[in-house]
Amino acid sequence: MANISILGTGNMGQAIGGLVAKGGNTVQQLNTSNAGEAVSGDIVILAVPHSALADIVATRGAELAGKVVVDITNPVDFATFDNLTVPADGSAAAELAKALPQSKVVKAFNTNFAGTLATGSLGSETTAVLIAGDDADAKAAVAEFVTAAGLRAVDAGSLKRARELESLAFLQMTLAAGEKISWSGGFAAVA
Repeated sequence: MANISILGTGNMGQAIGGLVAKGGNTVQQLNTSNAGEAVSGDIVILAVPHSALADIVATRGAELAGKVVVDITNPVDFATFDNLTVPADGSAAAELAKALPQSKVVKAFNTNFAGTLATGSLGSETTAVLIAGDDADAKAAVAEFVTAAGLRAVDAGSLKRARELESLAFLQMTLAAGEKISWSGGFAAVA
């Protein structure tokens, strides 16, 4: 059983919190304004907008040392909704890993909508969570609580793959915003 902290209480934070509990793990749900409350989990999920990461690093960076930190953010330029805000050869997860060198940063959940996490399905397929990271044990820890909740965990490779995951998520978001797919839809990873 894992002890998992989630920073963020929005739709994604609530959906991931439900998964953590469903799998029999302990969940600590923190609003980002709870800066005085210590993070208790060995795995910390940042269920916040990309724009909140710098503040989290500034206020909780030392507290996150030695922990598995899961970045679910997508660095979308919401002013234009036409670009990612990170360089073409980088990712939000890579920037976070650089800012938290003593943490094990993993990219996951950014290609999922909250609805597909909550229901556990995407059409007739089991919801798949794509996981990228450079630390095999950290990825395995995330995969363990994902599968304990009945979802499919897919190892997407090293943290370098976070760029593609963020691009895939951006495409999925623009399709949903343009009403080409529903917000309860998305891309499935079929075995």
